[in-house]
Amino acid sequence: MITYRKLNGYKYELLAGYIHADVNIPGMVGNDYVVLDNSYLLIRKGYAWDGASGPTIDTKTSMRGSLVHDALYQLMREKMISLDYREEADKELHRTLLEDGMLKFRADYWYWFVRKFAESSAIREKHPRGEVIEI
Repeated sequence: MITYRKLNGYKYELLAGYIHADVNIPGMVGNDYVVLDNSYLLIRKGYAWDGASGPTIDTKTSMRGSLVHDALYQLMREKMISLDYREEADKELHRTLLEDGMLKFRADYWYWFVRKFAESSAIREKHPRGEVIEI
């Protein structure tokens, strides 16, 4: 279970830390909000994410999956884990959606969609907050 609130800007903010067990991505890495320690993912209070992307809507069955998926993709964008683990992150999304009661047809569609279109979300932008200029 996760506890969150809706925001302006990013859509959601985690109000209590969340531990997601049995992640099939090795490594011990992290930043201020997301820590991957071999078999588990810790997402700290205050983490903000944007929920569902693409042609779908946020529902109770998608919130935890989108949280975990966004956190794993952030670790890829920050080059803390290899892009080679993108498929595992997508599989984790699918598994979590099913665990939370999403219909299999819809969860399968989500999985297909992220496999086909989400790679760019795992790659760091050259200047995500704008180019730094010194004068």
